[in-house]
Amino acid sequence: MPVSAAIPPSGTRALLDSRLSAVAQEIESLLGALLRGGVGSAHAIPVRLIEAMRYATLSGGKLLRPFLVVESARLFGVDDAAASMTGAAVECVHAYSLIHDDLPAMDDDAIRRGRPTVHKAFDEATAILAGDALLTFAFDLLARPQTHPDPAIRIALVAELAQAAGLGGMVGGQVLDLAAEGRFGKARPSSEQEILVLEAMKTGALLRAACRAGAILGQAPAAARDAIDRYGNALGQAFQIADDLLDFEGDAAVVGKATRKDAAAGKATLVGILGAAGARERLGTLVAEAEAAVSIFGEDAAMLRAAAHFVAERNA
Repeated sequence: MPVSAAIPPSGTRALLDSRLSAVAQEIESLLGALLRGGVGSAHAIPVRLIEAMRYATLSGGKLLRPFLVVESARLFGVDDAAASMTGAAVECVHAYSLIHDDLPAMDDDAIRRGRPTVHKAFDEATAILAGDALLTFAFDLLARPQTHPDPAIRIALVAELAQAAGLGGMVGGQVLDLAAEGRFGKARPSSEQEILVLEAMKTGALLRAACRAGAILGQAPAAARDAIDRYGNALGQAFQIADDLLDFEGDAAVVGKATRKDAAAGKATLVGILGAAGARERLGTLVAEAEAAVSIFGEDAAMLRAAAHFVAERNA
């Protein structure tokens, strides 16, 4: 999927792939250890619940959101291990959102990442509870001293993730999405601005929060936080357009989930308003905006710049 912004050198892409893989392995290893046995509780934890939580999180995904936490934190001298608990918490929220999105009452998907969704692999009740457990577990992780020794930093991380996940973020965005489909009454055409707001909440909020979390961990100065925020905002928009293009023209066998569902559900998307060519042009503009936002960090932000291209060019 070509974009108009300059393509990074092949060596940079190879390094990005290596970094994505390394961070994914670190986060999956950490989550595997955290989601084992009693997970810190004084009470017995139902085995079926743990199995469903592990199924949802240890599924071989790219773990882009934890990667963004780790790479943003690196800009401010935070090492990968110190950022990994925050990355794991963000991934727990992401996994919860996918479980609930796939439910029959929501998007009703049977396949995710090329295998049965959680409610198909287990059952609907277990899927709902596994999502609930992952959401609350995320805040358990952020509250732990291992995440950061300074309680003020941990509070800031909790607030950041809560705002991205809740009423003004993913949950609110999902309600707007359902309303746009006509779930609560007659659907009506959505304007471009309305779609941008919906997508910024449903998809962009968590990606943006992942970037901002790295800056919080690194106690970044105001100008640097603003740059990271602008990067996260552009990246979130780019991710959603790329996702819409995949749904519009992608191969379900490659994407790992059903495609062409947006049009069937009557969803308003930027692809629907701008057309595929116009959406790709917007995608290129957003990649350029993301790159420009982190230009103040020079070569230290090479992986974040490469990640913007990765988001735009992905085929799954």
